[in-house]
Amino acid sequence: MLYNAKNGVIHVDDHDMHYIRFGTGKKTMIMIPGVGDGFKTVKGTALPFAYAYRRFARDFTVYVFSRRENLPAGFTTQNMAEDTAKAMDILSIKSASIVGVSQGGMIAMHLAADYPEKIEKLVLAVTAACANETIGTVVTSWIDMAHRDEFKNIMIDSREKSYTEKYLKTYRMAYPFIPLMKPSSLDRFIIQAQSCLSHDATGKLGLIRCPVLVLGRAEDKIVTGDASRHIARSIPGSVLHIWPGYSHGVYEEAKDFNSRVLDFLE
Repeated sequence: MLYNAKNGVIHVDDHDMHYIRFGTGKKTMIMIPGVGDGFKTVKGTALPFAYAYRRFARDFTVYVFSRRENLPAGFTTQNMAEDTAKAMDILSIKSASIVGVSQGGMIAMHLAADYPEKIEKLVLAVTAACANETIGTVVTSWIDMAHRDEFKNIMIDSREKSYTEKYLKTYRMAYPFIPLMKPSSLDRFIIQAQSCLSHDATGKLGLIRCPVLVLGRAEDKIVTGDASRHIARSIPGSVLHIWPGYSHGVYEEAKDFNSRVLDFLE
């Protein structure tokens, strides 16, 4: 198959956990996506994901893990990190470089601190060590919308806060079609969003000893640029890059995002 792309599912504590794999490289990379995973897992997305990140496929075998199905209420970012470690064991992944974006970065912090033997290098993109005031305001508003079954409003608000006007010109054309993507339930998203509010890895950052790259955006409207600076200050020897001119979606908009990740990991 193109890019050696594969869709898969494993069983973690008797729960299904979907993942995708692509690439043919000898080195292993694990990507952990953000809270949008609460709407839709990576199930069935191996080929489009592999195409989007085809630059990684030459040198890495890349895995992307969703959270487990049927998340219980109160499931935390640390619980999600534990699931990721179990998934690595099930798939015989002894160690890997981890790329965590947004909530995925929150999970990756716990993973790197609690399972140092499994982590070679770590990329923390547009994420935070704990829920600051901005995260609290934004995520709480999304949870309130979810309780009112306002999927479209969540999607629009998240996009308006994540992208530049140039990028939004394309996204706004698709707003009328957002209801077609609505999942059957928003409960999974609510649980994942609540885990962002309870997230706190501040005391663990000093325990991370692998090489770390912190990527952020100065005017991030969801986690703030200060959150990235705080992480970099708290992890000894970490490297920080802050982009001007973008927001939370810098990982999609910045043309040099993937190259910076690859340069660091290689």
